[in-house]
Parts: sequence; structure tokens; C-alpha cells
Amino acid sequence: MQKTTNAKKSQVKKDVVEHLHGKLPKIFVLDTNVLLHDHECIHKFQENDIVIPIVALEELDHFKKGNEQINFNARELARELDKIAGQQLFQEGVSLGRGMGRIRVALGAEYSQEMLLSFHEDTPDHRILAIALNVKNKNPNRLVSLVTKDVNLRLKANALGLFADDYLSDKVIVFEDAPKHLSIVKTTDEKIAQLFESSNSLSSKELKIHPHANEYFILEGPTSRVPVMYSPLNKSVNYVQKQMVSGIEARNEEQAFALDALMRPEIQLVALTGVAGTGKTLLALAAAIAQAKNFKQILLSRPVIPLQNQEMGFLPGDVNEKLAPYMLPLYDNLAVIKNKTKISQKEFSQIEDLQKTEALQITPLAYIRGRSLSDTFFIIDEAQNLTPHEIKTIITRAGEDTKLIFTGDIHQIDSPYLDSQSNGLSYLASKMSGQEMFAHINLVKGERSFLAEVAGKLL
Repeated sequence: MQKTTNAKKSQVKKDVVEHLHGKLPKIFVLDTNVLLHDHECIHKFQENDIVIPIVALEELDHFKKGNEQINFNARELARELDKIAGQQLFQEGVSLGRGMGRIRVALGAEYSQEMLLSFHEDTPDHRILAIALNVKNKNPNRLVSLVTKDVNLRLKANALGLFADDYLSDKVIVFEDAPKHLSIVKTTDEKIAQLFESSNSLSSKELKIHPHANEYFILEGPTSRVPVMYSPLNKSVNYVQKQMVSGIEARNEEQAFALDALMRPEIQLVALTGVAGTGKTLLALAAAIAQAKNFKQILLSRPVIPLQNQEMGFLPGDVNEKLAPYMLPLYDNLAVIKNKTKISQKEFSQIEDLQKTEALQITPLAYIRGRSLSDTFFIIDEAQNLTPHEIKTIITRAGEDTKLIFTGDIHQIDSPYLDSQSNGLSYLASKMSGQEMFAHINLVKGERSFLAEVAGKLL
């Protein structure tokens, strides 16, 4: 009987707490990696309160110097906190504005007995955990959650009975389920014949379809099949022909779509996604060289992130020599294009001239901030390793007559705090979908080699 009574009391208490959780604002304790990931994160928790552990401020101090996005975020957050600073920031907190919660900085807390028994090392992560548990204990009627992009820290928090969440503000849901094959629109053979009779173009109204701007798909009849794209300029469906660009010919329909988007001047922003070996970077580079006369310069860049757990240590030499190992894939693709052309052909000498005159440059992304890129064909490789804010920073550098190409594989991410939904390339493809100046092509079929294609699917 006593056990039953205690169980009922426990359930009543649980129901009351859950009821209060639904009524009272939540309290989110932010890990350092969230602050470094998005310096505007403190304004994205609506009416809920925010707690920043003093340990996180200490860690931010180590990231203030440098030209990378993470350094910029550390400085910007410090400036933002300085604006609202005051004694209240370290006591009851400061309001972030109408309809928003309060923010405060929490000082260090003692380790609980459970923590002392579970964790023997004194680390910043464990100190943040201690602060989060202390906040939870002082607010029994409110839901307290640790927000961190560190999966392992979330597991530790859960083990101690503390709620833990990933930072979801910039995650996209829809792109995770990107089609693994080309989109197919069923029609009649007569409509496909009419397409070719009408100068390879047909009104979308006649086909009774409503595609997105610059959407690429397959029109398929009972006995015929044709690759097409929808142009928002004339609201028509156009036949997409395979073409050879700088000695590189499309080997499948996906690559034909990619080259078509890359060569269309009205499409200023292109996202090419797909597994390794599908030709993303090669096609982008080939299109850039073919259109070199239309731009003042061609820039190639990629994030400087070594293969996880494979650091090479100190590299001697100047900036270019230090970056050379990271830029080798770009040089490899350039070599492929050269090998596809004979010395007598003008394309080969054109590539040589572009490199000699520095009209074609391979440069680190760290040097892009603050620049205004006009008349530039800019290829950003391995864009899945960029944050949404970094993607935004790059795109806002675009001046007049600039074309930006982002390539990458969203399932091959080297950054420990990004995943297939929160990386910048997924964010770009999701948020820009339907814009008249944007096109996204997802490449599926590997063309590097049969071995590479099988490995990409099975390993």
C-alpha cells in the first residue's frame, strides 16, 4: 500500500512538472561549440531563457585571433555580450528584448557526487555539465536543457539525467531525403514530339505541370524519354542537350543537367551535390574555363580541413606551399582537363595562359572575407564542410556578373559539429530552392571508375 501511494505521489509530481514545463519558458545552457557555430544564436531561442557558462567565455577567448569563420564568430559574440553587459548579466540576467527571454552568464559550480564518480578529468566539457546540472537543480519547475553540437557531451548529459539537444536553428529537414535518382514526369509521346517540333521548348501549361525555377527532370512517355529543364524566364520546359565543355563531355543525364546549369548565364548560383566520383568539381572547372572570356577571373577554393585524425603536423614554406596539400584535388581536376586536350588545341594553351596571368587562381577561403568579387566565376569545393553562416558570408561577397558554384557530398563531412542537415551546402540547397537565379543538381552515378562507384555505395 505504501509503495502504491509513493508511486502515485511520484506520478503526480511528474505530471505537475510536465505541466509547468509546458507553461514556463525553458532554460537553455549553451555549449561553446554552439556559440562558435552561430554568433547570432542567442537571439534564436524565442521566449526561453539562455545561460552561458563562464567556461564557454574562457574558451571563446582562445578563438578571438585568426581569419577563419570560427574566429569571426568568437569576436562577434564577444561584442554582442559587451553591448548587453552589466552586473545583471552575471546575476538574474538581462532581457534580450520584447517577446524574448533573458540571458545570463553562470559562474562555475561544484561537481555532483555522480560526476565525481563518473568523470575523473577536469575538462571544460565537464565544467559546463556541472553548471548545467546546477541550473537544473535551482529550477526544478522548469525544463533545463544543454544545447551542444557535441554528440558525446549530449550522451554524458543524458547519463546524468539532464536533457540535451543539438542546435537545430539552422538544420534543414527536407534535404536529408534528397532523391537518389532523377525526377521523372510522366507524359505522352505526342507531347514529347511536340517539344521537338517547337524548337526544343514547350510551355509548362501545355504539359500541365508546375515545376520549380530551374528544375531539371526527365519527361517520360510510354516509348520515349527526354531530359529537360524548366526556365522561369519564359515559363517553358526546354530540352537539355549533352554538350562537350573544355574537352569534358557529359557521361550521363545528371552531368548533362549540371553542365547546362553551369553554362547558363542567367543562373548565377549553382549547388552540385553527390557522392565522390560523380564529377562535381571537374564539371564546374570545365565550365569555368569554357567561359573564361566572360569573367575577369576564375577562383577555386575549398575549406582547409584535413582528413579527420590524419593531421600532417607543421608544414614548411610560405602560405601557398602550406596550402598546396589541401588544394591538390583542385590541381588534379585541372590536370584531367589538360589531359583531355592535345597540346595543339587552343584549350590547353588557354589554361596555361589563365594560370600564368593569374586569371585562374586557387585560393584559401580565409582570404575571401572583406573582398568584393565582381566578374568572377567562383568554385567552392567541399562546401559540405562549411557552416550556413560561412555560406552566407561567401555569397554576400558576390558583386556584379559573378557566378558562384558550390560542390560537395553532404554525407562526407569532416567537421565534427556538422551533419547532413546542418551543413552549409544542405542549408543553401534548401533555402534557395525556387529562386530564379539558383539551380541544384544532385549527381548520383559515379563516373570516376567502377571501383570508386561501388566503394561509394557500399563502404
